Formats: sequence, C-alpha cells, structure tokens
Amino acid sequence: MSQYQMIVFDWDGTLMDSTSHIVFCMREAIHKLQLSPLTDNAIFQIIGLGLPEAVRTLYPHSTDADIQRLAMAYREIWLDHPHESPMFDNAVELLHKLANQNIFLGVATGKGRRGLDKVLAATGLADLFTATRCADECHSKPHPQMLEELISFCGVEADATMMIGDTEFDLLMAHNAKAKSVAVTHGAHALERLQACEPLHIVDDLFALDDWLHGNNVRF
Repeated sequence: MSQYQMIVFDWDGTLMDSTSHIVFCMREAIHKLQLSPLTDNAIFQIIGLGLPEAVRTLYPHSTDADIQRLAMAYREIWLDHPHESPMFDNAVELLHKLANQNIFLGVATGKGRRGLDKVLAATGLADLFTATRCADECHSKPHPQMLEELISFCGVEADATMMIGDTEFDLLMAHNAKAKSVAVTHGAHALERLQACEPLHIVDDLFALDDWLHGNNVRF
C-alpha cells in the first residue's frame, strides 16, 4: 500500500466530458482558415497539449504566424460557441470525497488559465483544489514543469504525488516529474496508447477510480 500526499487531475477528458467540444472548435477553426481538413480522430490525439503545441503537431510545417492564427481562430470559436460540457459521472462526488482526506488536490491542464478559471467557477469546484497550473503559464505536457511546480508549491514529494489523466501526455509528464500516474480510458487516447506509458493503474471511469483509491491500494 502506497501513501500519497497529493493527487493532481487533468481536466478535459478526465474530469470533464469536453473532448468532443474541443474537436468541434478546432474543426471549425481549421475550416475558417481554409486549411487542409483533418479527421476528428487526428484532432483527438492532440487533446491535452497546450494550444500552440497542438497546432504544431496537427500542421508540422506551419510557421509561427500560422500557429498563432489557428490558435486565435480556435479561441474565437470557443468563445463564440459556449458549451456547458458535463462533468463525468462521479467526478464531483469523488473530488469532494478526496477533499475530506488528508491530501492536496491539484489540476494540471492543457487549458489556458482563462478557460480553466471559467470552468472552475461554473462548476463551483475551485475551492477544492490547493493549486492549479495551465499550459499558457508553463511548458506544455509532457514537460514536467506543471507537475513540478505543484509539487513544490504544496511541499510534497514527487513519489508521493499521483497524476490522473486520459492521455499519454499526462502519463509522460508524471514520469518526467518522477511522480506516479493512473490512466482513465473515457477520454481522448486509446487504451493501447495509455498502456504503453505503463501507468500504475488503468480504470474505465471515475467510479472504478473511486473504488481503487479507497480500496486497499492507496493510503492518505
């Protein structure tokens, strides 16, 4: 049984069922700029990265100006098409349960600060998290900066920190920060891609995560 001092969650695709809206906004931005169309699956694969890194991955030969234009178009589409994505089943209940444990909670997300603050306010969950980090104030995942800053801010050990996410970027960030990781399969990346990162555990949903965290596997 391992003892943990902090659990850090990814947001989109892990706690909030928002990946389809992200794909919609990116697809509309691509269409607006008359770029070569991409499949929804291709866009799914970049969810979790910071916006500039996501654009560069989708269009590897883009100039910095091209990247900025598509990133700006995406943000405009996102603002013009407000969409209240639901939290995944048991997300809110699990977060409240964990907040009552002797443990820090954090968020490390590919969202920008404006976007994260907006959804935290809308869901009423902001007070549950000790600290949060976003891709527009740190290096994008899988660089460990977001997680390392949360670890330092909370004064905990890396090997007593658990990162929970739905993409290989989350799991590789945890590895790079020398933290543990758990994968959930209801988000952006396929099971095989998550397995290749060798997380501590893989769950299909947040009910299974709740059972695993509060079983005989984890001590707070």
